[in-house]
Amino acid sequence: MEPARTNTDFALLRSFSPLDGMKPESVVALTRKSSRRVAPKGRILFREGDEEKQTFYLISGTVDLLQEGEVITTVQGGSEGAKKPLAHALPRAFSAVVTSDRCEYLLFDSEFLDVMVTWDQSGAYHVSELSSTEQTEAESASTDWMTTLLQTKAFHKVPPANIQAIFLRLQRVDYRAGEVVIKQGDVGDFFYVIVKGKCAVTRETPLNKEGIRLAELKMGDTFGEESLISEAKRNATVIMLTDGQLMRLGKEDFRTLLNEPFLDWVDYEQAKSIIAQGGQWIDVRLPSEFEQYRAPGAINIPLHSIRLKLKSFDRNVHYVMCCDTGRRSSAAAYILSERGLEASVLRGGLSVTDVARK
Repeated sequence: MEPARTNTDFALLRSFSPLDGMKPESVVALTRKSSRRVAPKGRILFREGDEEKQTFYLISGTVDLLQEGEVITTVQGGSEGAKKPLAHALPRAFSAVVTSDRCEYLLFDSEFLDVMVTWDQSGAYHVSELSSTEQTEAESASTDWMTTLLQTKAFHKVPPANIQAIFLRLQRVDYRAGEVVIKQGDVGDFFYVIVKGKCAVTRETPLNKEGIRLAELKMGDTFGEESLISEAKRNATVIMLTDGQLMRLGKEDFRTLLNEPFLDWVDYEQAKSIIAQGGQWIDVRLPSEFEQYRAPGAINIPLHSIRLKLKSFDRNVHYVMCCDTGRRSSAAAYILSERGLEASVLRGGLSVTDVARK
């Protein structure tokens, strides 16, 4: 396999679903987080039953999808079938084998991609309306620290309904090289994200009053959460190594926004029971995703349109919100619940049901 290439072409990403429905600035950010790879004939991209959270898009060449050793279908790069991810449901229902002399494909971390789609569709991820793929230096820096933060595993645990509120409540603070941001032994008051510059983390010990350097932090790194969670005093000192900018979130906001909002999660069997009793499926994915597969009788209202469609919801109907993973649908359910509507969320999303395998 050839080395992975990054910074994938903007137009190429726009040819795939659901990237074709995302804002330009979101796609620009994804070009820096994608991995473009080449595989030879006979290479197995993934196996039936695999559960690794990776998303594959076929760019060129052909790939056979096999089930129990039998070829079920062949996907050709550039075809309609190649616009969607290869056998995206987990565990994988198929094995994928390269059958052309070579194939080229895109690879994403599925968790990160889903977070980005949710963030984009929530309406909050809006740096500017770009008329092209070019960004100013300031816009690029703003995009970089946000997408770096969204990519961290810790941030994947943030409730989707709270993502917008977190970014709106972050406060920017400028620091000079040598300034102390937090001091060991102090009471914790803020959670920090580095937007620009570098910081050093040091810890004082009985044998070393000057402090032992534990780590160097850069753009997108976070610190300060431990003492907010544990109510303990700061266990290290963080000093600016360069001039820089930090975004900070206050203790109360941190506690409130990092707690899961009250949502009613249901499994697939419970959801079907709700529908049988007069409930309604609401699929909040983009239309291009909805066309690929859907729950029987589902209505498609993309997440970014939910607030605009609130008046069309019936207070006497129990809605079951769904998407691929549960991330976007939980954000939508939270919006409906805030308005007093009855809304449940399909746990795990459609990708864990037989709907995605048909």
